Amino acid sequence: MNGEMARPPYRVIDAHVHIMPWEQVLPGPAALMSDREDFEQVRAIYRDPTRLIDYMDVCGVEKLVVINYVSPDVIGFTEEANDFSARTASAYPQRLLPFGGIDPRRVADVAAEMDRLLGEPPAGLGLRGIKLHPPHQHFHVNAYLDDPDLRGLTTVYEKCIQYRVPLMVHTGTSIFSSARNKYGHPMALDDVIVDFPDLQLIIAHGGRPLWMEETFFLLRRSPNVYLDICGVPPKKLLDYFPWIERVAEQTMFGSDWPGPGVKDIHRNIEAFYALPISEEVKKQVLRETAEGLFAR
Repeated sequence: MNGEMARPPYRVIDAHVHIMPWEQVLPGPAALMSDREDFEQVRAIYRDPTRLIDYMDVCGVEKLVVINYVSPDVIGFTEEANDFSARTASAYPQRLLPFGGIDPRRVADVAAEMDRLLGEPPAGLGLRGIKLHPPHQHFHVNAYLDDPDLRGLTTVYEKCIQYRVPLMVHTGTSIFSSARNKYGHPMALDDVIVDFPDLQLIIAHGGRPLWMEETFFLLRRSPNVYLDICGVPPKKLLDYFPWIERVAEQTMFGSDWPGPGVKDIHRNIEAFYALPISEEVKKQVLRETAEGLFAR
């Protein structure tokens, strides 16, 4: 561990961690994601939620969001990734918050599928949120306005409101070869904010590395919009988001572990805690915003 940096005197909530069904990952993305010295330990954590909890305890993390979504063509994830997310979290429901995904073009009855994803067990999976990844799913989040094949996005958003769960949307670029980064522009969310004002919306990655100012505009547009800072090296955070203290109550820490370039959750926490911002803002971002959003 890095002993040169201090840790916060409270446990952290990590709003963005990729605990995934590794057997589904396509060869290209797998080669990129497995290029790390500790990959076998990471795979062991994928298979065993108890190992994940042990790692969280080492890192000082009280709760984390288990991120999964549907992207069969770019990453390899099918709808089974939703079931994986629910199974992983079921052993420790107070500490692991499962997210899943949907592609309305792949589902005959979007409302029924959303009820399955968000309804309580045993009839449903009990997911705590939905993630859309436009660069990996190849659609704009406002495509319900003009694409008949994606009118089902309206149902996705309405069901998130009904079940009082947040919708997380990847914004910014993706390094994977089949990603279409034009879909990562956050301004497509403006229509969603206008048309679904009660939707709790998480802007994952804050549009980095191209569209951070657009993200700031969207955060100021509605108090139901949140920023998840994952995917930005903490030491560069204030370069990307110099306005972060102004939106601290809408901002959540996320490590993006074990994504490319993210070695350890605890190192990200320590690097964030070392930033020259107030203690109040640090606690708000590292814990309190997510604590409020995921209170149920």
